[in-house]
Amino acid sequence: MASPEQDRTAVLDQDGVRLTADDALATVTLTNPAKRNAQSPALWRTLAEVGRLLPGSVRVVVLRGEGKSFSAGLDRQMFTPEGIEGEPTFTDIARLDDAELDATIAGFQGAFSWLRRNDLVSIAAVQGHAIGAGFQLALACDLRVVADDVQFAMRETSLGIVPDLTGTHPLVNLVGYARALEICATGRYVQAEEAVLSGLANLAVPAAELDAAARDLAEAILAAPRDAVVETKALLRGAASRTFEEQCTAERQAQARRLRDLAGIGE
Repeated sequence: MASPEQDRTAVLDQDGVRLTADDALATVTLTNPAKRNAQSPALWRTLAEVGRLLPGSVRVVVLRGEGKSFSAGLDRQMFTPEGIEGEPTFTDIARLDDAELDATIAGFQGAFSWLRRNDLVSIAAVQGHAIGAGFQLALACDLRVVADDVQFAMRETSLGIVPDLTGTHPLVNLVGYARALEICATGRYVQAEEAVLSGLANLAVPAAELDAAARDLAEAILAAPRDAVVETKALLRGAASRTFEEQCTAERQAQARRLRDLAGIGE
């Protein structure tokens, strides 16, 4: 754990993850560049804990990785007979009964799902490799700013498994079913230009400018009133599952709440 003298805003620093908070802006950093920020159950538990520890003042979360890669995906040691020390092996997990296996995967997904909370806007700052679980971690965020060297790929199929860390829903929403299937089934790389053109990324910048670009985007979001951003995010996230008439109703209800709040007569 970082001492207050080292970092006065440090909230958590363990298992390859560091959370720092500065009032309304939090930064979550993957801190194992030697392994290209490979992911493990320990890291997922810590990421889930980050979601629970996030100060209530935080409105925007920037997720980034130290080193040349955002995250190269699963720690391949998970798939070896000896596995990762202190963790169940791939075979151990496979032998769980249906309820236990479902609960185990749901626990893994919890590391990713909190980034979609309506009271937050999450931004992934992605450089280098974002493979498999790394791709899905970027997809868990609302927005993605990428470096010009980014390489997204969904490699689960090549391992004989499927993407199960909450990434399939946002991927289809962003690029459509046909392209999502092609990206997943082939495991090919999606680089910066295609990522922006296809909607996977909001912006591509030179690698040296990545952190600054993510910070600029965060500050632009923070310039808007918090409650208006929360209501707008909820409206947009729910739009695809509503009919046009249902969305119009949701807009009216959200606007009524905002107008009454601004007039000082809200609940």
